Amino acid sequence: MVTKFKTLDPFMRYSVGFDRLFNELELQSQTTTQNYPPYNVVKGTDSDYRIEIAASGFSEEELDVEVKEDTLTVTGTKNDTTDERHYLHKGISSRNFVRTFTLNPDVVVNGAKLMNGMLVVELEHVIPEEKQPRKIEINQSKGKKSKKTLLTE
Repeated sequence: MVTKFKTLDPFMRYSVGFDRLFNELELQSQTTTQNYPPYNVVKGTDSDYRIEIAASGFSEEELDVEVKEDTLTVTGTKNDTTDERHYLHKGISSRNFVRTFTLNPDVVVNGAKLMNGMLVVELEHVIPEEKQPRKIEINQSKGKKSKKTLLTE
């Protein structure tokens, strides 16, 4: 694969099976950056994460959180209400938005809550049993054939 990232080219030769990662980096560099609404990504423990999105002015009914494949999508849709107030300064935006986050396949969304104008999405990185480290026993062979055994824990 040819990338526009010349700095990644040396790694491409030595990285078998990382094509998806390089493709994702290429795709992310081509997308436009979203800056509304502002958000934080907070790491709690080694496996717990939290995404905090500033959603002031939005009610729970106007927000939607959806996970599809490895993408978390947060959508805010303001109801069409005509605001008849006369603003001297309007600094709090109330426009519609769609914010997407690419998740690791092992990340699970545990829930979302709206508190004090902040939408908090709780995430957990769950490592499957087959990906967890395990001890492999080393057998000594002294010229005799050993039985083949299935590695289990």
